[in-house]
Amino acid sequence: MPEFEFPFRGETKHLNPEERAHLPGEFIKLSKGLTHYELGGSVGGPVVVLVHGFAVPMFVLDSTYQALTQAGFRVLRYDLFGRGFSNRPLVKYDLNLFIRQLTDLLHGLEITQPVSLLGLSMGGIVSAAFTDQYPGRVVKLVLIDPAGFPLRFSPLIKLLTLPGLGEVIFNLVGENNLENGILGSMYDPVHIREFTQRLKPQMGYKGYKRALISTIRAGFIDRGVETYKRIGRSDLPVLLIWGTEDTTAPFKYSRTLVGLIPQIEFHPIPGAGHIPHYEKPEIVNPLLIDFLER
Repeated sequence: MPEFEFPFRGETKHLNPEERAHLPGEFIKLSKGLTHYELGGSVGGPVVVLVHGFAVPMFVLDSTYQALTQAGFRVLRYDLFGRGFSNRPLVKYDLNLFIRQLTDLLHGLEITQPVSLLGLSMGGIVSAAFTDQYPGRVVKLVLIDPAGFPLRFSPLIKLLTLPGLGEVIFNLVGENNLENGILGSMYDPVHIREFTQRLKPQMGYKGYKRALISTIRAGFIDRGVETYKRIGRSDLPVLLIWGTEDTTAPFKYSRTLVGLIPQIEFHPIPGAGHIPHYEKPEIVNPLLIDFLER
C-alpha cells in the first residue's frame, strides 16, 4: 500500500528552513532528505558512529557521545529519518532506507575510512545489517539492547499494522500509549522528567507518527537472527551491552545473541532497562572506551 500523509493530532510543526534555523546541530542533504547530525571529537581519531533506536532521537546517546569524544574518538551521531530533526520523507521506512541513509551520510561527510558502529535497540539491527552488507567498512560493532528478536509489543502496536485502521487508532489513543511505552523502557524513574522534556518537542513535527507506523509495518525490527548469524561467522569484534531489567527487548535474548555470535564480548548491566548507557553511564562508558581502544 502506498505511503500517505495522515493528519495526526499533536503534529502541528513543520521541519522547514525557518524552524531549522533555531535548532542545534548540523544538517546535510542526502538522497532521501535532510539528515540532522553532530560530528565532533578528535579530528583524525578513530571514527565511531552512533545509531539510535525506534522512537527516540539522537539525544538518547548524549552521555555516550560526550564520553567518546573526550576519549579521543571522532564521533558521529544522527537522527534516523522520521525521528528528531531529520526529514520525514513520504516513503516506506524499511531496513533498506536506514542502511541507505547511513551509507549516504558517510559519503556526504567524506568519511572513507572504516568505522566502528554502535547501535541501540532498532539501531542495533540497522548497524548489524549495514555491517553485513558492507563488511569492509566496519572494524568493530557495539550492540546495546539490540532489536532483531520478538519484542513485547502492546495490543495497540499490533493494530498499527492494519492499513488505515492503524492510523485512526493511533490518532485516537496512540500518543499517550507511545509516550508511556518509551518512558517504560527506563528502569530507574529518576530520569523520566528530563527524558520527557526532551522527547515531546520532536513528537510535534509532522510525519513522526507516520514514520513509526511505517517502520512497524516494514517488519524488520524482530527479524535479525540471520543477520547476526552471518556476523557470527566472521572475525569481527563485537561488544554486547544489555540491561538486565529490559522489558522492551527482553534480556533473555542476550543468551540467544551470544549463541549466534561466538566472538561476542557480553556485559549485562544490572539495575538498567532498555537504555543502560543512559541510566548507567558510569558503568557502560568505560566498557565502550575499553573495547573501542583495544
